[in-house]
Amino acid sequence: MKRVFDVLLGCLAALILFMPVLMVAIAVRLTSKGPALYWSDRVGRNNVIFKMPKFRSMQVGTPAVATHLLVDARSHLTPIGSFLRKSSLDELPQLWSILVGDMSFVGPRPALFNQHDLIALRTQQGVHNLVPGLTGWAQVNGRDELPVPQKVRYDAEYLQRQSFLLDLHILWLTLVKVLRRDGVTH
Repeated sequence: MKRVFDVLLGCLAALILFMPVLMVAIAVRLTSKGPALYWSDRVGRNNVIFKMPKFRSMQVGTPAVATHLLVDARSHLTPIGSFLRKSSLDELPQLWSILVGDMSFVGPRPALFNQHDLIALRTQQGVHNLVPGLTGWAQVNGRDELPVPQKVRYDAEYLQRQSFLLDLHILWLTLVKVLRRDGVTH
């Protein structure tokens, strides 16, 4: 049921968001050197690495680490990078990952391949068995502001409580948080 929902909602979202996606891609290309998309190595279900697309919000050559690990993350942002992140428009290309089955709309956010602490804790809690999501229980409860152990606690709680109704609730809370720009640090 979850996969069918993901495909149907993904196709609908792709149709509705086609023009905004095209406009963001053009804006990224016009405001900084490099490609519009950044393909990030992420950890998927069962700790399998996959390529996840995002609109590039950082300058070409920025180290591939979690943003909070950069000495001065703001100095790496493209001219529209902060806006893309705060509005979550940088996440739109992940519809591709949802449609091909690497991601779901709701699940734990996919870890970067080098976030060993997060990967290890999720594996200990069984969270690695879930398909990662565009949004998740941790995102609606703090997003970038949560320390890794707290993120994993929320991910484990989602693993235990997952249901279609909870997913709808998380999607609704995500929409509210994105519109308010809650929990975004860069």
